[in-house]
Amino acid sequence: MKLHWSPKSPYVRKVMVVAHKLKLLPQITLVRSVAAMRVPNTELMRDNPLSKIPTLVLDDGATLFDSSVICEYLNALAQGTLFPASGAARWQALRWQAFGDGMLDALILWRNERERLDISRSAELLQAFETKTHAALARLQVEAAELVDAPYAIGHVTLGCALGYLDFRFPDIDWRARAPAMASWFASQQLQSAWVATEPTLDG
Repeated sequence: MKLHWSPKSPYVRKVMVVAHKLKLLPQITLVRSVAAMRVPNTELMRDNPLSKIPTLVLDDGATLFDSSVICEYLNALAQGTLFPASGAARWQALRWQAFGDGMLDALILWRNERERLDISRSAELLQAFETKTHAALARLQVEAAELVDAPYAIGHVTLGCALGYLDFRFPDIDWRARAPAMASWFASQQLQSAWVATEPTLDG
């Protein structure tokens, strides 16, 4: 398998954490691919016309995207337990996955808006993204005990990637003060090999 990959993408990190946990890395060839919002990558578009990462190319040439689909495929391939088969556990895992992905969507748009030239920035958008992020952290603080008690699944991975992205791209936000219970949980994740190996770096 071939994975279009970047060390800075939180969605790629999600796939990589899953691959680490399922011990599938030896089966995956990483292809460094740049997916800039304003400059489509013609090489990447041969496998994904949306020019987005992660994109997984299977051995038969079929392609899978986005991160949620790729993670579920890898879990099925390894007969893993990151996607509960049915019942309340499945819906909770998928809900937390959607929660984490939604946080990442908002954070990436927020970062893009913050990096615009001052004259073109939208104060209204900046405030909206900040409000959504703070509300998300408040809800996670309420749900932290439930997350800790739940069997480890794709929701845990995705929320961990969202919190890691906050650290990486928003060091000015003291999110731990808003969600100390989640901060405690995340600290335990950061010690695990899958998270250490996928830590994003600015020079990556």
